Amino acid sequence: MRLLVLTAAVDGAAVLPALDLLAHRVRTAARDVRALLADPDADVILLDARADLAEARATCRMLRSTGLAAPLVAVFDEAGLAVVQADWGVDDVLVAGAGPAEVEARLRLAAGRGEEVAGPGAEDAAVRAGELTIDPQTYAARLRGRPLDLTYKEFELLRFLAQHPGRVFGREQLLREVWGYDYFGGTRTVDVHVRRLRAKLGPEYESMIGTVRQVGYKFVTPPPRALADGEPARA
Repeated sequence: MRLLVLTAAVDGAAVLPALDLLAHRVRTAARDVRALLADPDADVILLDARADLAEARATCRMLRSTGLAAPLVAVFDEAGLAVVQADWGVDDVLVAGAGPAEVEARLRLAAGRGEEVAGPGAEDAAVRAGELTIDPQTYAARLRGRPLDLTYKEFELLRFLAQHPGRVFGREQLLREVWGYDYFGGTRTVDVHVRRLRAKLGPEYESMIGTVRQVGYKFVTPPPRALADGEPARA
């Protein structure tokens, strides 16, 4: 299992010593949303909440606001458990001194719940967001019934973002997900394709591709459009 430990400590095992006794790939990064977006490949994310509980809570809530897909588990000292509430947005909690059997069981359950949420065949399913429809089977995208004339990469970028509404993706991550690991171009490629996508969506719908400053882009599902007088409703 791939574990990402978000902490100020140098070694992830310092946060949860039982990890030293378990056969998982453990990577440590700063407790910052940008560190997660730069390299998001993890089955479970462990956040160090042993100190500065207010900052830990804020970080958990910020991670959730990006549309985080991987399960989020907070690691506390035993006294810190008293402050945990639902508004932290974590999937589970662990005490730093928990034994390897308990840690393994909780990680396994958290990862399993994450797989259930994703569901089978999600990548091939049609995407509908307001008046936008994306069909991966035919590589067709329609907005209010109007076909969008998209290049292959524009289609893939729009589809990927629309499949994760509200989730923020960094430019490097979009390059990996849409262009692939063998692509050697710079992150400006993403900005150029976003600009072209917005132009093809038109002034009324360009805001569906939202910008998060200094982080990246996200898909914003548009609210229902009010009908003009005499305009028929669409099915």
